[in-house]
Amino acid sequence: MLALHLPEASRALLLYRWRRLDAARRAAAAIGCRGAMFPWQSGSDGREETPRELFNTRTGRWMRDRSARQRHVGLAVAYSVWQYHQATGDLDFLRTHGGELILETARFFADLARRNPRTGRYEITGVMGPDEFHDGYPDREAPGLDNNAYTNVMTVWLLRQALAVVDLLACRDGTSLPDRLGIDDGELARWAEITTRMYVPWHDDRIISQFDGYADLAELDLDAYRRRYGNIGRLDLILAAEGDSPNRYRIGKQADVLMLLYLLSAEELRELLAGLGYHWPPEALPRTAGFYLHRASHGSTLSRVVHAWVQARTNRTASFGNFTDALAADIRDTQGGTTREGIHLGAMAGTLDLAERCYLGIETRQDALWFNPRLPHEITRLHTLITYRGHQLHVTATGSALALIASPCNAAPVTVHVARQPPQTIGGGQQVSISLTG
Repeated sequence: MLALHLPEASRALLLYRWRRLDAARRAAAAIGCRGAMFPWQSGSDGREETPRELFNTRTGRWMRDRSARQRHVGLAVAYSVWQYHQATGDLDFLRTHGGELILETARFFADLARRNPRTGRYEITGVMGPDEFHDGYPDREAPGLDNNAYTNVMTVWLLRQALAVVDLLACRDGTSLPDRLGIDDGELARWAEITTRMYVPWHDDRIISQFDGYADLAELDLDAYRRRYGNIGRLDLILAAEGDSPNRYRIGKQADVLMLLYLLSAEELRELLAGLGYHWPPEALPRTAGFYLHRASHGSTLSRVVHAWVQARTNRTASFGNFTDALAADIRDTQGGTTREGIHLGAMAGTLDLAERCYLGIETRQDALWFNPRLPHEITRLHTLITYRGHQLHVTATGSALALIASPCNAAPVTVHVARQPPQTIGGGQQVSISLTG
């Protein structure tokens, strides 16, 4: 959201991460990996601040907290660097700061991935996914999960982007970025191999499994718990008070597998999986979404944003309901007292992101600006002003048309794709109107 409105703020936040790269490198080295491992909760100097225990207000006792095993925070950092570059075309930032962030993060995740000699596929073990209810297996004392699908797939996305960055920045100043970071050809070759041999777990009819063994867990009647407790957002605390654990069940605090559809288009995800040798037919997407949509307790304000996103193309009424629920998170303090500690910035930014990247279908990829509008029935007109590669673009969408007006400027014309129509270019002072009903 920031990259399309306040790119200078987006750049500043990424520089925050770059200035803490050395701390992230030390953290990676501490667990025997190269590259950079960013903390789940960052101290001002980049150290890990995630507590090892959390207080269960239902029992009055402390519980272990393994949240620091959410390695995927580094994937988010790298993803944000690439999105900033795509939105701004700021190659200088990629050369001086962003490329180093992407490559050092890629190096870490490549080191996390280990080749299984039995299958020939790469696996990542001992991590937590975005769903914070599952931090291990019910019959295993060792912490973490094996092959969280979100982590594995986004690692492939990251390594592919890292290799693209190497090519993009090749010899621009006489010294390649890999040379400066000590990344040799053998390491790059291993990255390329991982992008074709990463393991992704599946169950039933081509449904992506949240992690290895997820399909073997028991079902839990969430409606029964809602009738009994009302708000079940923190079902982990409720189950602990009952002497139970969410590790035993097919439930989630928030979106996990569905996060893939929040960050990647269906086409991108299908192409990534195909590159790994997995056929994921179009009809498998709604099956995968439907499987997880009804298993979340929405214990995070971010969860409604992702669910609204996934439902935007299949159930626009439900999507709008989740959108308004996300908007109400702080207005109504739906988390039960957390708002007075500070508003949920991620969820608030997420609602704006949802209106633009989802309902307007905005994407920045392949050095072009893409639109694929699909407004909920409750929204008859949606207008925004975005910044893209030096242009200020007024964007207005209805159910039948999309209009773009570029403010006068000297920036080079940009390429625009709308729905399935041929690409067009728009320059400063120009406007384009495109029918969406043809």
